[in-house]
Amino acid sequence: MPDSRPVVLIPSYNTGPILPSTVAAALAQGVPVRVVIDGSTDGSPDLLQPLLSDPRLKVTRLEKNAGKGSAVLRGTRDALAEGFTHVLCMDADGQHPAEMIPKYFELSHQHPQAAVFGRPVFDASAPALRVNGRKVSNFWANLETMGWGIDDSLFGMRLYPAAELIEVFESTCFARRFDFDPEVAVRLAWRGVPILNLPTPVRYLSREEGGVSQFRYLRDNALLTWMHTRLFLGFLVRLPWLALRGENPLHPFSPPHP
Repeated sequence: MPDSRPVVLIPSYNTGPILPSTVAAALAQGVPVRVVIDGSTDGSPDLLQPLLSDPRLKVTRLEKNAGKGSAVLRGTRDALAEGFTHVLCMDADGQHPAEMIPKYFELSHQHPQAAVFGRPVFDASAPALRVNGRKVSNFWANLETMGWGIDDSLFGMRLYPAAELIEVFESTCFARRFDFDPEVAVRLAWRGVPILNLPTPVRYLSREEGGVSQFRYLRDNALLTWMHTRLFLGFLVRLPWLALRGENPLHPFSPPHP
């Protein structure tokens, strides 16, 4: 059975002062951290300078904004080159709790063949439109994978087997921007990668707290609609094989929905 040598990967685009706080919180867990600055124009690399004395931190800068998926692709390739086997993606905007990192790493050590997906536990800060709207994407993702076990198709805190993630990227020219999270989830399921779902608190920071969002309602929902149209056609092609392959072998190990 393969082992697990995970690293935290944080893609960032114009997240401002919240970025060093997010990175510092991850480093406080005693783990290696890699940041990919995705063409930011807000001085993000300078904001991280005080943290670069920590040998566990490395920062890569992309000159032009290429999208979250592209930043993760670059970071995952670099992680593999360094000898890491898994990448735990975290958003740079402070929504994902760094104190959950050890739990993701522990599950990865127990099940190194698996991807560990966060199942968001929302509090009162979560906009109702975002909470309810994601149910549409979740419905389609579970239809397209015949219920393989994707509890949330959009939540960005996930631990991926790095080699499998690279193979997914190489299988499509898509999944490079906001469509990254749901598309790679579906394609990993198509490949038969076992998925575990870990309940994870999520907090939407206010502007006063430094919260930022790159989500654009019309643009990104149009992108998701096009994505699920493509994936549904891919599902139809794969339907006979998906119907015969059985269930996600790790489905019983995920905590049940409340």
